[in-house]
Amino acid sequence: MNKNGERLLFEISTPGASAVDLPECDVPEAEFDPALSTYTQSGLPEVGQLDLVRHYTHLAHRCFSVDGNFYPLGSCTMKYNPKVNEWAAGLAGFANVHPLQSEHHVQGLMELLYLLRMYLAEIAGLDEVSLQPCAGAHGEWTALKVIRAYFADRGQEKRRIVLAPDTAHGTNPASCAMCGASVVTIKSLSNGLTDLEDLKTHLSDEVAAIMVTNPNTVGKFDRMIAQMAEMVHRAGALLYLDGANMNAIMGITRPGDFGVDIMHYNTHKTFSTPHGCGGPGAGPIAVRKELSPYLPVPQVVKQGEKYAWDFDRPKSIGKVRSFWGQVGVLVRAYAYIRACGAAGLRDVSETAVLAANYVAQRIKHVYALPFGPKDGSPMASNPCAHEFITVPRAIIDRGVTIMDVAKALIDRGYHPPTVHFPVHDCLMIEPTETESKATLDGFAETLLELAEQSERDARPFKEAPVRQVVRRLDEVGAARKPVLRWTGAQG
Repeated sequence: MNKNGERLLFEISTPGASAVDLPECDVPEAEFDPALSTYTQSGLPEVGQLDLVRHYTHLAHRCFSVDGNFYPLGSCTMKYNPKVNEWAAGLAGFANVHPLQSEHHVQGLMELLYLLRMYLAEIAGLDEVSLQPCAGAHGEWTALKVIRAYFADRGQEKRRIVLAPDTAHGTNPASCAMCGASVVTIKSLSNGLTDLEDLKTHLSDEVAAIMVTNPNTVGKFDRMIAQMAEMVHRAGALLYLDGANMNAIMGITRPGDFGVDIMHYNTHKTFSTPHGCGGPGAGPIAVRKELSPYLPVPQVVKQGEKYAWDFDRPKSIGKVRSFWGQVGVLVRAYAYIRACGAAGLRDVSETAVLAANYVAQRIKHVYALPFGPKDGSPMASNPCAHEFITVPRAIIDRGVTIMDVAKALIDRGYHPPTVHFPVHDCLMIEPTETESKATLDGFAETLLELAEQSERDARPFKEAPVRQVVRRLDEVGAARKPVLRWTGAQG
């Protein structure tokens, strides 16, 4: 409020200032019919150019980002995006291509897409890849459409049940519903792995596939995956892999080698393309040769020394994305794969797994691991993969909620891990392979310090965050009565 009691719209607004320099008018001036005008006083701030630049720079500094903060957000893999990928995607031959240009003019881009397709097939241990899907969930949906077309072509339309372990990603059931399939949940054992006995009871000639995530959402690699694949195949169904967690196994094992028939990739998780704010994304799918006739069209193929779009696939499910997919994201994935090479991709996985186990080992005496080592056994006897779940019951029993811990981490410069997923009262921590040991140590020490604080006095947790520009919000009120638009001086 100013001295007259009037509400100021923005603290930096100055009457008469402007951040816009319009060029001189180069067309004849004309009178505007007032009857066509609906103009009203907007009450928008008046700000000069330099003040505007500083305003948005200051706003940017308030935000958490991978460039500025540690982001241990399981199971989303918020890892550093190499800037060279941005340079590659910004090259004129990629960034300025029009999707309707002829094949003759975009041979370089088509070669890149073709090679990326080959690399992704090799990493998966499968035969063919479609680059069209534009996100992980879109890849799930596309793969399920391919599965449905495969069984319809074989006269087995009644196979409309999809099995999903209770450790599956939340998008799996939603994708099934979008494809008209019913979902049956398969139980997990106390160690976080799939209950094969429960799986056996649900296999029938109406099951189309089982959707598994391996490593799964509680951070465990299912060592019985080959046996699971054998059971599913014996029942005439297919094994689908949600490849969201490929960044824990690529270069170490290939899904096709342990029985997977079809899978999708999340390029933002595995190949370090940007992630967040709803896009952009890419969710390529890889399949065995028996499923390749049903992949979306067109497919980029090599004909002699040239590359072409192949539309001649009569059994294809058709297009699932306008034009050729999320090309800019795919260029970034290609750049990442080429920069890492085969040995580098394996190192990514091994380092991600090492980082997660290191942090878990450092905090496990306070932050209990419900799917971790039992009876004091060493971590090596039951390691996690690239992420782990902790349910810190001792802290919770002192009156500190998981949300309190998350808010306190914000005050200490860390983005909170995922909370309450996939089990209640849990933190889901994924360090990624890009963080230094010093960063991991600092994070672990902060978690331990918070545990000590909860023993001394739990009250400060209820106020956190207190060191940020925005203090603790009324989340219930914000959800029930959201403010979705700016109402200006009348607001």
